Amino acid sequence: LATRGGFPCDNVFVCSVQVNFVACQLFALLMAVWFRLYLHPSKTSPFIRHVVATLLGFYLALFCFGWYSLHFLMQSGLSYSVMVFAGLEHMHKYCFIVTLGYLILCQITRVYVFDYGMYSADFTGPMMVITQKITSLAFEIHDGLTKREGQLTPSQKYLAISRMPSLLEYLSYNCNFMGILAGPTCSYNDYMAFIEGTGYQPRHQENANGKENGKYKQSEPSPKNDVISKLCTCAISLFIYLSLCKLLPVERSINDDFVNNTPFHLQVIYLYLAMLALRPKYYFVWTLADAINNAAGFGFNGYNKDGSPRWDLISNLRILDIEFATSFKLFLDNWNIQTALWLKRVCYERCPINPTAATFLLSAMWHGVYPGYYLTFLTGIVMTMAARAVRHNIRPYFLVSDSHKRIYDVITWACTQVAISYTVVPFVLLAVGPSFKFYRYVCLIELCVELLTLKSIKLSKGTVKQPH
Repeated sequence: LATRGGFPCDNVFVCSVQVNFVACQLFALLMAVWFRLYLHPSKTSPFIRHVVATLLGFYLALFCFGWYSLHFLMQSGLSYSVMVFAGLEHMHKYCFIVTLGYLILCQITRVYVFDYGMYSADFTGPMMVITQKITSLAFEIHDGLTKREGQLTPSQKYLAISRMPSLLEYLSYNCNFMGILAGPTCSYNDYMAFIEGTGYQPRHQENANGKENGKYKQSEPSPKNDVISKLCTCAISLFIYLSLCKLLPVERSINDDFVNNTPFHLQVIYLYLAMLALRPKYYFVWTLADAINNAAGFGFNGYNKDGSPRWDLISNLRILDIEFATSFKLFLDNWNIQTALWLKRVCYERCPINPTAATFLLSAMWHGVYPGYYLTFLTGIVMTMAARAVRHNIRPYFLVSDSHKRIYDVITWACTQVAISYTVVPFVLLAVGPSFKFYRYVCLIELCVELLTLKSIKLSKGTVKQPH
């Protein structure tokens, strides 16, 4: 539900599952406020906080998914056994294979055995977040216990774990009530700092400003304003989505009458508007999840220069940066941020061969087994390479003046929004047939290939002299 489900539906059972999800998240929000006020680290021990967070998480999972929630324990238990009994040298690899393999097996069973194309009882949604947490934890333990500091990047040093977590700590990290249903994922060290009450101490050098540089007296900030702001964002997003989703269905893009009777430029505009109407669903789910964590006191990320607290440590998106992105990369950097960080940390930074393609492939495998997911991420590889070609070969010619730069920004904004909309259509349509039908009508891949060919020709002729 956190990554794929929708709210308007015709199936009564599907609607009930979605209502359960929203009800559980609202209950989690209330529990988060209680957890922060009455189980504050100054009032109770980390052990109690771990136990309560875990039990509440299991309760929400059982309420939403019934006995399907046992898969959360099975996946976590198998992976913990690998961590404990496998050698440290290869533990992270085995854990990655077991965890991702169990997720894919559940996805295959749910999609092809029970309800292809339906979202009822999508228990694999929470498992996707648990998969991120387990695999991240395995790599962080491997870095902390087998590598010297000189072998690690600065972020890997911060994330590295120097001891094996206890079973309670492990289950609390994976299945706590704040993130069991919709995430977002977070690092183990950040979660432990939250549980132990050390999350307000300065940890990142880049955040050492405001109250952390001595200008203001150090005190525990309140998340109230940020939580209220995020809940307002949730309400607006839900209203927009419910108002527009049925007026602008993506499926109309492959309707024969629509395609045959609508000018191409209007088809492109409609595609953009249809995807624009779809995104608030994700804004609602991820912003609500972020608000729940903040309400519990988790997510503090230092202070701004004016001394105001930042509560974006585990935020999953930046809405304005998404809607006004002027490049494919900027869009992806601000969309599903924690998943992007996970892909970067466990795949892109560690894969020795073609890390871009490997990262997109892992993302497709993690999302599920619908063919549309793989078509989207394969298209994403081509789009990313084409965007790099454009930036390398064309952008320098627009940097001669501010007016030229503004023109370039407007053009690249429009191109980025069209390219993103085009890329994710198979993700929404799911099946091969409708996706290829859409590609037949609108094939931007050919243009991308031409841009890549242009880049290769220029590179073969040598470095292009760029204007000053």
